[in-house]
Amino acid sequence: MKREKRMMEEKGKKTKKAAGKAKKDHNRNYENGKNKKLLSIRTKLLGIILPMVLLIVVALVGTAYSITKMAITGYSRSLLRTSVENQVSEIEAWLSENLSAFGAVKKNIEQMELTDAQLQRLLDGYYGYNDNYPQGVYIADENGRLLTASESDKEESDPVDTVWFQEGMTRVNMGFTGAYSNSKGEPVISASGIIDEDSDTLRVLSADLSLQRISIIVNSYIGMDGAQAFLVNSTDRSILAHRDSSLIFSKLESSSDPLLSDIAKKLEANELDMAEVDGELTAFEEIEGTDWILVSYIPTEIVYQQVDNVRSAMIIVGIISILLLAVLIERVVYVVIKPVRELTNVIISMTEGDFTVRVNSRSRDEIGMMSRCVAKFVATMRDLIASIHGVSNKLHVQADNSNEVSGQMYDASKMQSNSMQELNETVEQLSISVNEIAENATTLAMVVADTREDSVQVTEKMQDTVTVSKQGKEDMQNVSQAMKDINDSTLKLQEAIDKVGHASEEITNITGVIANIAEETNLLSLNASIEAARAGDAGRGFAVVATQIGQLAQTSAESVNNIDKLISEIKGLVKDTVTQAEVSVKNINSSSVLVGDALLTFDTIFNNVEGVSQLVQAMIEKVERVDEVAANVAAISQEQAASSEEILASSDTMVEQANHITGNSENVANGAKELTGSAEELAHQVEIFRIE
Repeated sequence: MKREKRMMEEKGKKTKKAAGKAKKDHNRNYENGKNKKLLSIRTKLLGIILPMVLLIVVALVGTAYSITKMAITGYSRSLLRTSVENQVSEIEAWLSENLSAFGAVKKNIEQMELTDAQLQRLLDGYYGYNDNYPQGVYIADENGRLLTASESDKEESDPVDTVWFQEGMTRVNMGFTGAYSNSKGEPVISASGIIDEDSDTLRVLSADLSLQRISIIVNSYIGMDGAQAFLVNSTDRSILAHRDSSLIFSKLESSSDPLLSDIAKKLEANELDMAEVDGELTAFEEIEGTDWILVSYIPTEIVYQQVDNVRSAMIIVGIISILLLAVLIERVVYVVIKPVRELTNVIISMTEGDFTVRVNSRSRDEIGMMSRCVAKFVATMRDLIASIHGVSNKLHVQADNSNEVSGQMYDASKMQSNSMQELNETVEQLSISVNEIAENATTLAMVVADTREDSVQVTEKMQDTVTVSKQGKEDMQNVSQAMKDINDSTLKLQEAIDKVGHASEEITNITGVIANIAEETNLLSLNASIEAARAGDAGRGFAVVATQIGQLAQTSAESVNNIDKLISEIKGLVKDTVTQAEVSVKNINSSSVLVGDALLTFDTIFNNVEGVSQLVQAMIEKVERVDEVAANVAAISQEQAASSEEILASSDTMVEQANHITGNSENVANGAKELTGSAEELAHQVEIFRIE
């Protein structure tokens, strides 16, 4: 019993300790989370969205810049290519025009078979006729004779050795020679060809074209601002036309300009595709019918100037767009996050136990749905906490009542134990008295037997008989008094047994009340567990308390069942004891009657001692009757002794049961105290919530 009590106390302490530890852990975790620096959702969203917007804008600007650069570069290349082609077309048209004019002159000379005078007039007519060839045309024969316009100042020491004559001898149709310096040192090209006529002397018609004129043409038809062009001979890579006249006839390889040197390398490698050379976008175009190549170039910084302008504009637009998007996103995030912030404040208040907060749920989006759910949860928690408050108060009241009832039951059981102890002592004294009566009755039977045997010598031993009669009288008086005492003790025993029966009935009523309280407490614990399970994490501590209360209620119910069983056994024993006591009372009353008769007989014997001699026979007969009565008394005394031993054993059992009831009552009292403590703990835990 003490071990069970100690186990229940240790179990209650562990439960309180675990509940306190869980509460401390919850508070510590909450305080740790509260002390940590809060990073708002607004900051997170802005920290994620703004860098992404920045990257997207930068990517868009970079992509647009790349596309624009490619478009402008392609357009510039196309424009440069068109410019070069136009220049080449103009040069080719200019050369073709002049070559056609020279061909017409040659054809007229061949068809008209002119005399020297006519030929001279023809030559004079072409002098100054065209700015492209201001010296007009001239003719030289294989003998070294040179015919020129009268006003022409052209002079050749040996016309046959000139470039124009040597190349003219190789073709019938008019064609252009390479660039060379004439006798005056002027850079020119010549159109020359053999005059097809019936003559033994070969003659060559020729006309000089100034390269300065070609340079003007080359630099006059450039279609791009900032672009430049020059004409070069692909055979020897000499410059034929250039804006800088000092470079005419110079070799590209010997130039100190890196651009010209790199262009010479590309011409040598026959790489005539448009390319970027030393920071210049360079295009190459061959002039049909000649060995000439027109090279046109423009600095890439001029080409990319528009790209840079576009890039600067895009950067400015991108920065403005980022700023506008940042402001717009910040406002949108603020509008979206504001309900979340309000909901967060509500949840923080709920975490601190304040359920008096109000939740605004005006929006119809997910956040509004969340707010409405939280509002519903707050309302539910208000009702639940209010209900728990009520249950806690009821549980506290019931625990106090259980404690009071258990105290009363403990006092009653203790009183019953004391009564049973007194009954046990009384029964023990009764057993001793009955044993003495049995011994005395046996002695009386032996004395009567001896008296019957010695009846013959009665007369002689009358005096002894008188003495024995006196002694017998005194003994019978003592027996009468002992029987009276036994009768009184038996009555007291019967009254004590009746009290035990009434106490058992009261205990049965008390245990019924306790059983009802335990059953109601168990139902309350079950309801509290269900409500705690509905509350989720917030109700775990209350769930532990509710489970402990349920276990205490179950233990109380089991103790009540044990007490009912013990009371039933005690009732059975009390009933047997009452029955046996009634039998003993009847036997004691009979014995009292017999003892009274024996006392009267001894009085008669004592009074009629002098007439004993006459009444010896009668005395013998009476002695025989006394012998029978003594035998009956001895048998009855033995039966009473056996009954008193049984009563004593039953009394010991009742004492043990009463002690057991006292221990169970003490356990019930301890359980009621623990229930009171649990109710106080539950009330303390519920007090942290505010609902009003």
